[in-house]
Amino acid sequence: MNNLRKIGQVTPVHSSQVKKSVIGLGFEKLDRAVFDPEKAYDKVAELGVKWIRIQSGWARTEKEKGVYDFEWLDGIVNNLLERGLEPWMCLCYGNGLYTPKAREAFGAVGCPPIHTEEERTAWHDYVKTLTARYKGKIQWYEVWNEPDGDWCWKHGANGKEYGEFVKATACAAKAGDADAKIIGGSTCVRSIEWLNDVFSTGAGASMDALTYHAYTPDEASSFNRVRALKGLCHAHNPAMEIIQGETGCQSRHDGAGALRGAAWTPERQAKFMARHMLADLFDEVKFASYFSCMDMIEALNGKVGDKSSYLDYGYFGVLAAEFDEDGISSGEYKPKKSYYTLQNIAALFREDFSFTALPIDFYCIGENSPLILRREDDDKNLLSGGFRRPDGSCAFAYWRSTELLTTSYESTISLEVALPGEVKLVDILDGSVYALPQEMIEDNGRGHRKFIHLPLRDYPLLLTFGDFIL
Repeated sequence: MNNLRKIGQVTPVHSSQVKKSVIGLGFEKLDRAVFDPEKAYDKVAELGVKWIRIQSGWARTEKEKGVYDFEWLDGIVNNLLERGLEPWMCLCYGNGLYTPKAREAFGAVGCPPIHTEEERTAWHDYVKTLTARYKGKIQWYEVWNEPDGDWCWKHGANGKEYGEFVKATACAAKAGDADAKIIGGSTCVRSIEWLNDVFSTGAGASMDALTYHAYTPDEASSFNRVRALKGLCHAHNPAMEIIQGETGCQSRHDGAGALRGAAWTPERQAKFMARHMLADLFDEVKFASYFSCMDMIEALNGKVGDKSSYLDYGYFGVLAAEFDEDGISSGEYKPKKSYYTLQNIAALFREDFSFTALPIDFYCIGENSPLILRREDDDKNLLSGGFRRPDGSCAFAYWRSTELLTTSYESTISLEVALPGEVKLVDILDGSVYALPQEMIEDNGRGHRKFIHLPLRDYPLLLTFGDFIL
């Protein structure tokens, strides 16, 4: 950062030291055993995130009718809890013992148990047994994954079918644990029509929260989407929370899965993460989950007996991995740039704070910025938002929302500020903390300051006032 003096670094915080956070990470696909969690637990806890999304794996748990083997899942839940992480569980997928189509799908993905009384009863018994087992350890349960997509509702996505499934699953979950919280939706297709069909069944009364997935390079698109989701959800249940359940991008161009084929790099992945997670904070979701902890196979459309159908490698992880001949994530799990960016976000945005308007305004000075040899940027196409802690300390995040895949952007802006406290600038991407030199500050001595020619990037920078950095 030109003209700025680095004075420190954001200090990582272990998850066991975090009491409260909205920052989460995906730990999915262990229902299909596609990576070794033992090699990931400590690295994930060292991120300082709190919420960890896992999947229940009915087919892995019940391999003989009426006989449940939860040992594999117990190990995951207990290891996460021991490290101060809070697991929330997606209840999925099908089971070939009861659903013929599930015998053909790798991991029984996308085969909901809704067609016969035997399927429905077996699912009810499984969910009831599961929630009773994890009472006091897990509270939030999500009903299925991406049911509005034909890859996860393979006989054809149907909102009314899913709505009835939510109601039945909620009854089963609460039969095992009356305090269980039910999450519906897990929606990825952005179809209000489908979700309206879900709510037409009365499923909203059974839902404590709705999850949505956000795979788009444009983080600003979430604002209208979340506003619409809140409007629809609250019309059916005013107490319903909104959760961002999956967002992410690849770290290379040749991966399978969402946003595949684009010119992703490790740096663009880190910028995507910073922009989307800050946008989630602006949306004031209950919590936000980045997908995912690990490079792994996508394994949504695999066929049993056809290994080539599920060796579809995704590179969404904050940890890089190699792959063995069966597609299992192997080798040493190594942090990417996005790992350290998530670590910075988790450390900065933990414990108590609120999203709020701050007395900060952008302005353009009349003369050119010396760093860019032109009039500096105004607030058009900028995204920004403020945060305040109970002690009065504040933070202000801002960035230029340029196209990530075509542009790397650097410029400057100037701000007028009516906030007290020592000011620092934090680069969220790499965690560097800077002091502003005196020549960049105009102070009238009456509580008003101008910050001149601050750096502007295509990812969030954070101005902090007082002791916002814990």
